[in-house]
Amino acid sequence: MAVSISAVVLLAIIAFMLVKKGGLNAGHAVVCILLGFYLASSSIAPTISQATTNVASWIGGIKF
Repeated sequence: MAVSISAVVLLAIIAFMLVKKGGLNAGHAVVCILLGFYLASSSIAPTISQATTNVASWIGGIKF
């Protein structure tokens, strides 16, 4: 659960920065948000969730 909350916060910050500094319009951001909601309720959602979990655990396992 902590990984998904962190990912949501990180993606929200990136989207906010793109709207403010980059070329992303507010309308584009809304489309991206709606796409996320539709993907979350689709049949591919478990695959996306598993891939995200695998990448997060791979990044967490990197030793500096």
